Amino acid sequence: MATNPHVILSGFADEAANQKTAVEQFAAFAALGLQYYSIRFIDVGTGIKNVMKLTKAEIQKVRHLQDEFGLNVSSIGSPIGKVKLQDVDDGTHNVYVPFKQYLSREVKKVCELAHAFEAKLIRGFSFYHPRGDDPRDHFPQAVDQLGQIAEACHRSDLTFGLEVEPNLVGENGYLLADLYRQVNHPAIVLVFDAANIIVQGYSSAELLEQFQAMSPGLGWLHIKDYHNPEPVAKGGHIDEDTLANFVPADQGDSAHEAILRQFSRLLPKLQRRLRRRGIPGVFLDLEPHLKGGGQFGGFSGPDGMGVALRALCRVLDYVGIDYHLRDFDDVKAARGF
Repeated sequence: MATNPHVILSGFADEAANQKTAVEQFAAFAALGLQYYSIRFIDVGTGIKNVMKLTKAEIQKVRHLQDEFGLNVSSIGSPIGKVKLQDVDDGTHNVYVPFKQYLSREVKKVCELAHAFEAKLIRGFSFYHPRGDDPRDHFPQAVDQLGQIAEACHRSDLTFGLEVEPNLVGENGYLLADLYRQVNHPAIVLVFDAANIIVQGYSSAELLEQFQAMSPGLGWLHIKDYHNPEPVAKGGHIDEDTLANFVPADQGDSAHEAILRQFSRLLPKLQRRLRRRGIPGVFLDLEPHLKGGGQFGGFSGPDGMGVALRALCRVLDYVGIDYHLRDFDDVKAARGF
């Protein structure tokens, strides 16, 4: 008897919490029926911090709280790669860090965090080229640096997921796929995010082509959708802090139905590939931004995250991809019945 392909549902828990406290995040995710989350911004009583800034004591507190709520970390939602390639003033507020220093401090730190949270995946980016330059002019440097990051992750038995996002060297699926081929490292995979491409003015058909270009390197998907109320000229700089038309996955311009239908055919092979690297399966990571998004994060609220999850489940049900949400058996198991 044939069975449907299966994914693991996850999400950026900070999007579900009004104040970003750990208890808010975990209570919302547990109530939604999720068992995995990506950690990005969190408050454990000492103020909101990016995961990269957590102390050992704070990490232990997060671990204790997530255990109380029956949660595990799917990925470290790090900002690795969201810095300038070159120390030039290009009119942006992006920072530059010499790469040797970046590798020895930030990359080392994120690997330590992944081990502390018993996660196998690290989300990252492909560096900011100088605004106005052709991204391909900066491929050699980006490939070199990404290769070194991938090797650092590989030595720690971790996998680095490179997300497609505006204004970076890998700002679209074609460029990111080329970066993946040139880096050519077993510890690097690609993270598809439909909205991050749609906001740049690409059509649904062009988006699907970019998904296909990325397919050989896919590791997991971020689920986020967008509706452009007016045509957007492709190729320009995107002010991420002004984007305000994010919508659930069954209402946007991204044609998630078509994307996930194609994705379902890739799942068996991808699952085998990821499990060989110690990853439990293929994650779909909700990052809906339903109440707003920006360069380093977004917000949906507990209500928005619920809306986004139900929309994703409707699409998954329609295309025949299975997933698991907590049920009474899980509740009984947690109580020791």
